[in-house]
Amino acid sequence: MIYYLIALIVFLIDQGTKYIIATKLQLNELVPVIGNFFVITSHRNRGAAFGILENQRWFFIVITVIVVLAIVWYMQKIKGGKNRLLPTALALVLGGAIGNFLDRALNGEVVDFLMFNFGSYTFPIFNIADSCIVVGVALIVLDSFLDMGRQKKKEAEAGSEQTS
Repeated sequence: MIYYLIALIVFLIDQGTKYIIATKLQLNELVPVIGNFFVITSHRNRGAAFGILENQRWFFIVITVIVVLAIVWYMQKIKGGKNRLLPTALALVLGGAIGNFLDRALNGEVVDFLMFNFGSYTFPIFNIADSCIVVGVALIVLDSFLDMGRQKKKEAEAGSEQTS
């Protein structure tokens, strides 16, 4: 299934970039890419997004295993369907989740390195896995809205056929 290949590619890119950052940069080293706006850095995160629930390694491991199993189960359930957006979105989330899972399971922390500064505000540092998870979730939400539109259209068509 092509969607597992997408998840594998996400995982490999995530792990490759984290390896490069961890081996080529010193912790907290800053490499400006676009002035002070976009900076590559070497940061470690022992929590979730924005550093919440720091040092809850086993919690994240258990939750990630449940999420990964649920995604795989659901991808199997919807395979062969006409919808391409939802399985693509799930593949992005799957690849990202496994990438961060491996970091937590092996090292107890996740390598983050993409840093954006907006004036004096620094957005929380993140990685490729995080990006794919966010894009995947956004696509899942988009697919839900599109599906609601398709359902309404189908109901309207069914209603007009009954009145004819």
